[in-house]
Amino acid sequence: MKVNPIKTRKIYEEVSDSLIELLKTGQLHPGDKLNSVEQLAKDYDVSRSAIREALSGLRAMGLVEMRQGEGTYITQFDASQFSLPVATALLMKRDDIKDLSEVRKILEVGSASSAAISHCEEDLLPMREALQAMKDAKGKGELGEKADLDFHLAIANATHNQMLISLMSSVSDIMVESMRETRRLILYSEERSIQLFKEHQRIFDAIEARDADDAQKAMLDHLIEVDRVLAKYIEKK
Repeated sequence: MKVNPIKTRKIYEEVSDSLIELLKTGQLHPGDKLNSVEQLAKDYDVSRSAIREALSGLRAMGLVEMRQGEGTYITQFDASQFSLPVATALLMKRDDIKDLSEVRKILEVGSASSAAISHCEEDLLPMREALQAMKDAKGKGELGEKADLDFHLAIANATHNQMLISLMSSVSDIMVESMRETRRLILYSEERSIQLFKEHQRIFDAIEARDADDAQKAMLDHLIEVDRVLAKYIEKK
């Protein structure tokens, strides 16, 4: 396994990212045993404590397991454990935000369609509650942001697709952390909050009516509008 020495701050995060990249590129597979802590420390030219921190982080993400007396192994993928470290969000660049907006669009348009088809009556309650909270926020950034997030996660939950729910939860966490102040200042002004409420109400109405096509269109229109509102901020970064 060929790696590059790590010589930056927060070294354990760099080590984690490197091992994740090896997983993504297929150089590591589920069931593979990692080198010992001592060998990894030599491979990366870092301290053993940095390696232990990196492995602890990967274990918390469900990507590795440490077997007493045997070593550290790559785990099988489990959709319910899919997550991304919040630290990733805080390091995002302008292009990353654009890419995440596209990923969110892909996931949520399909999510709305699936929720329209698959939801149970009780799945509509948290959507209604989020809509009411959004209406009551009246331009208060933090309240509007939470209500918006709750609404979109409620849609994902209504699909009853565990992988989609986990992916949406991860993407939403990153979006909130990386764009928190911008979303509050731009998206959740009192004037904008009225329009946001109308967009979300349209999505809800389509889901409640089990109209998958209209739910898709309503969600896509909403996310395109969010992109348009954020465009000025992103271009100035």
